[in-house]
Amino acid sequence: MALTPEGKVKAKVRRILDAHGVYYFMPATGGYGRSGILDIIGCYNEHFFGIECKAGKGTTTMLQERELQKIRDAGGRAIVVNENNIEDVQRMLQELG
Repeated sequence: MALTPEGKVKAKVRRILDAHGVYYFMPATGGYGRSGILDIIGCYNEHFFGIECKAGKGTTTMLQERELQKIRDAGGRAIVVNENNIEDVQRMLQELG
């Protein structure tokens, strides 16, 4: 089965995280989780982070923006990436490392 454009972004992010031995998971809400939760949640070198993956000109929802801000307010890192700024994941890990 072919990946969606967003699925391709998520796969690239996972490869970067795996290469650095990062602990992370991808919450599956399926109607039971909290709306707006980010695509990838993790911890690296004692730092909590969240990553929202988008494709093309995809934009975050208001609920996702709320989650991004909650993570930042709590002292964690929260970023939004697409195929044009995937290097931001690497940059974030370097800053947290």
